[in-house]
Amino acid sequence: MQQNQFILQQGVSGTLELFPHMKEFGLRKNNTIQLDSFVQEKSDCLNLFFIVDGKFEWVIEGEHYVLYPGDVAVALPDQEIGGSKGYYDIGTFFWLQLKVEKSSPDGRMSIGRWSNLSEEERRTIGKILMLNNLPVLKIKEVAGIFQEMRSEILSQELGYVTRVNHLLASLLIIIARQSTRQSGSRRDFPQTFLKLEQALRQNLARQWTVEEMAAMVGLGTTAFTERVKSYTGFTPLHYLINIRISEAIKLLKRPTVNFTDIALDTGFYSSQHFSTTFKKLTGHTPGEFRKRNYANNQHNK
Repeated sequence: MQQNQFILQQGVSGTLELFPHMKEFGLRKNNTIQLDSFVQEKSDCLNLFFIVDGKFEWVIEGEHYVLYPGDVAVALPDQEIGGSKGYYDIGTFFWLQLKVEKSSPDGRMSIGRWSNLSEEERRTIGKILMLNNLPVLKIKEVAGIFQEMRSEILSQELGYVTRVNHLLASLLIIIARQSTRQSGSRRDFPQTFLKLEQALRQNLARQWTVEEMAAMVGLGTTAFTERVKSYTGFTPLHYLINIRISEAIKLLKRPTVNFTDIALDTGFYSSQHFSTTFKKLTGHTPGEFRKRNYANNQHNK
């Protein structure tokens, strides 16, 4: 996505005057660490973030989450969100602060009348988001919606207000639908899958195949692949790679463990394979990550 970063704020940017329901909308490209750039705080808006590139560690309502490209972070009104260390990590993301209404008499969140949705649909979307309360959703396809919204708002061609509101309604529908899917998948996710992950973490040096993982939970490869993708948003092998990287991160925080040992212990073919994969998923080489972690520890002392 080759776009310049921008920020539009209600009351500051005249561009948003015709969109009173949008408090902020922007694209941030963060190339350096700025302390206190993302401290944990609450907002009375619905906050949506779409990760374009990089790896972000955020805290939403006291829970720690790691976000990767294609992830959508959702912070409901009055929920606290911020960087796990109080700042934005290196990477790029869209964000949107949307004003919402409180529907009477139950006080649940409702999407405003600016959309072309019926009153029942507006209330239902709010109800789904609040009841499921899933802070991180995997919806890569919303990238196009954010890009189109940005283009329409900045170009201001004929019918752009209607077009932006239509895109915004579509965005909320997609988020609500995915929230329902992930919530249902989470409820149905059997305990055996949790045991599978535990088994994988205990023997990451092994070159696991999809067939072996599927057999461990008593499923065929096709059914297993579908269940894993539904629950995690990843194919089984990408799911396994994420586990390898998460374990590697723990080992990188121990300065006495060398990169080759970490690579082999977590199932990578070589230190080069490990370094390439690590940078692809986190935006940093293992060496850069270790230096940043050391610097952050020194700063926090």
